[in-house]
Amino acid sequence: MYVNGPGDGDAPADLQLTSAEWSMWQAFRNGSTCDLHIGDPARDDPHGQHLWGPERRVRARVVALLLLEGPVAQPGRVSALKLTGAYITDTLDLAGGTIKPFVELRDCRFEAEVVLPESRFTTLRMVNCAIPRLEAARLQTEGDLHLPRCVVQNGIRLTDAHIGTDLMLNQVVAHKDRKGRSIMADGLTVTQDLQAEMLESYGELSLRGATIGVSLSLRGSRLSNPFGRRALNAPQLTVERTLYLTAAGLANSPFSSGATPPYGVPTTPSRGTRMQRFECEGGIRLDDGRFGDAVDLEHARFVMESDQELSLRRIQTPELRFLCERPQRGRVILSGARVVNLVDKSASWPGLGGLWMAGFAYETLIPRGHFPLSLRLQWVAAATPEYAPEPYEMLATSLRASGEDADAREVLLAKQRRRRETLPLAAKAWGFLQDWTVAYGYRPGRAAVWMAILWAIGTVYFSENPPPPLKPGETPPWNPYLYALDLLLPVIDLNQDAAWKPGGAAQWAAAVLILAGWVLATTVAAGASRLLRRQ
Repeated sequence: MYVNGPGDGDAPADLQLTSAEWSMWQAFRNGSTCDLHIGDPARDDPHGQHLWGPERRVRARVVALLLLEGPVAQPGRVSALKLTGAYITDTLDLAGGTIKPFVELRDCRFEAEVVLPESRFTTLRMVNCAIPRLEAARLQTEGDLHLPRCVVQNGIRLTDAHIGTDLMLNQVVAHKDRKGRSIMADGLTVTQDLQAEMLESYGELSLRGATIGVSLSLRGSRLSNPFGRRALNAPQLTVERTLYLTAAGLANSPFSSGATPPYGVPTTPSRGTRMQRFECEGGIRLDDGRFGDAVDLEHARFVMESDQELSLRRIQTPELRFLCERPQRGRVILSGARVVNLVDKSASWPGLGGLWMAGFAYETLIPRGHFPLSLRLQWVAAATPEYAPEPYEMLATSLRASGEDADAREVLLAKQRRRRETLPLAAKAWGFLQDWTVAYGYRPGRAAVWMAILWAIGTVYFSENPPPPLKPGETPPWNPYLYALDLLLPVIDLNQDAAWKPGGAAQWAAAVLILAGWVLATTVAAGASRLLRRQ
């Protein structure tokens, strides 16, 4: 059936509108919703297998005419395109156009790709639509761009797009394009939030150089890219507040973001649980990112091959919440990263060879759960398959700043023991002797104990073997206690050492006490000076 009629706001006669298009045209003029649903949920599902007949079809050229050169609104009304349950045929091409009316397409099915590069919208909402491909490079909106629950078969392109308020991709299912990318959004700018909760991405999600004005939420999302090296490629990403790679759940669960349907998560997650963790199958690259509040990985799950990485090289953020499930393969890279608070748990970090953190700087450790010093030292050892001093020194600095001076000394002692493994045999033997006797100077009390023991041994020995006087008649009274102590103390002179002349075995005993005294006294002095500097 074709409808034509004269009058203000009517469509050109040569368009020969169908009944569905005429309904859409009139709804546009009075700002109401044109609902083409038939009332059967299975047949109204745009992602289902049922064919949609001509009663639901509208041509893309008619939609474009409404948006670009639409009729005047009815008196007292504001024109808007609110279309539900339509099958839009041909290619909707609005490239370079300026679209002033509000646009909301809900439960629609597109026959061909939607082409929006360099177009300008006030607000664009496409809810639960089936779209072959969305091409929207350099798109600009004054308000929101909402695409919740859309299924896009051949990728979304938002390169260099500028979104005036929020970008919502909640529960979008995006499949890869010819280049293997599910969502291409390099250089994207979002003035407020980018919500992509429970997103399913089958290909590479690329956000290189993107800027998010508030937070970026990927709560409960599943990123999978078996076709390439990375599932999320976002170097030089800037997020003014928090990046969430965390769990999502019901609206009243502790994992909820607070958003409400139809644009938030539904009352039941698609996988049927109250909590749906963030999952990534493939590598993640967040190198050189800037995050104003935090990077949150709580409950995240990373599935990587041995050559893939969770790369956080040189990121800067006040807080890193590394509370994810331990990756079984691949590597976690924190080289050059700088954070203030490191919130972590021992069960999250990978084992030997799975963690690199050369140059990783943090100020405060905030362990979640049981994370004793022994496990913390294993954490550092896992990050240094080959000896490197920086991770040990950073851990010691953090512990010392928290007032845990004894633990800081244990870390530095562990550093010396790791270093000893790299030394030649002679130096290694000397290291074992230092460790056994004075713990490399990090346990000054042990040096004092050794000095007391040597003093007692020397006193007993020289009581039984007193040396002859150097100048008879000019020596002080013989006192083996003071003599042994004078030999041990390298700086203080008790007027005993120079007054007697030991010989034979006694001379060797005196030499041993003098050498041991120098070593032990120096160790005690070094330990005391370190304590004074820290105070």
